[in-house]
Amino acid sequence: MRFTHWEPVYKQILDDFGFDRAGDETARDVLARLVTPFDRDRLDWDGQTVAICGAASTLADELDRLDDADVVVAASTAADVVREAGYDLDLMVTDIDKNPQTAVELTESGIPVAAAAHSDNVPEIREWVPKFDDEHVLGTTQAAPVGPVVNWGGFTDGDRAAFIADELGAGRLVFAGWDFDDPAVDEMKAKKLQWAARLLEWLERRRDEEFSVLDGRRDEIDPLP
Repeated sequence: MRFTHWEPVYKQILDDFGFDRAGDETARDVLARLVTPFDRDRLDWDGQTVAICGAASTLADELDRLDDADVVVAASTAADVVREAGYDLDLMVTDIDKNPQTAVELTESGIPVAAAAHSDNVPEIREWVPKFDDEHVLGTTQAAPVGPVVNWGGFTDGDRAAFIADELGAGRLVFAGWDFDDPAVDEMKAKKLQWAARLLEWLERRRDEEFSVLDGRRDEIDPLP
């Protein structure tokens, strides 16, 4: 996705949450100084079925959805659930807020990690990104891309994983471990989950594909242009 297509949506997100664009740009610049360009050719997912694993409590009961996937992508702590169940992981997507040691271990074993920069995770970026094996780190931002840091769309770890898969040519996306109405999350996270649903609905229209994870709720989603 080009930033020119993403930016109008990004502006809506900033306005809705009252987030600071300058803060996102500062975080992006910090990350850009700590990572090098990632060789995207090593993630050739053209035409493949990609499983996007969210971190909801339902994930452990839905892992059979990974059985027919060619590629497995996990958001945040979903990476731990997937690995502990014995599945191979192809990419972890994280903003380094919950299980950074997992990201360290993955990069050390040659598994890529897409690390996101945003206005309130600069301390985590500075502490943890230098511990990652740089060769296996894809730096991402929700602001304008700079240097080695890309923006392929997405806001939360989960929907950003789907946008990354789309960018890398995925033929079909399947979802496990998603709960847009999770009663256990706080008000801010609940609002982010609603945005994740809006972004996935936008992505499925762009792909001319219907994601089963949105079945039964499309009529409730305020569509993005």
